[in-house]
Amino acid sequence: MAARRAKALSDPTRLAVVIALREAGELCGCDLAWIVGRSQNLISHHLRTLRAEGLATGRRDGKMVMFSLTASGEALTSAVVEAVPA
Repeated sequence: MAARRAKALSDPTRLAVVIALREAGELCGCDLAWIVGRSQNLISHHLRTLRAEGLATGRRDGKMVMFSLTASGEALTSAVVEAVPA
């Protein structure tokens, strides 16, 4: 299970998404698409993967879904990002 979660962060787009969520705390899919510079459909696909691995969660706010990292998503992202030398 840990290997699958780590593998989920191996995609550059997914890594950019989790870094954006880590910095902002909570974002909608349209904001993530704008920040990452990818289409909203592609972001939705990657968010589905992150949610399936338990790294991200979503909550409905009216017509929008707001996404955030789970505790394990936050911990894994911190470990990956902080392990990379500057």
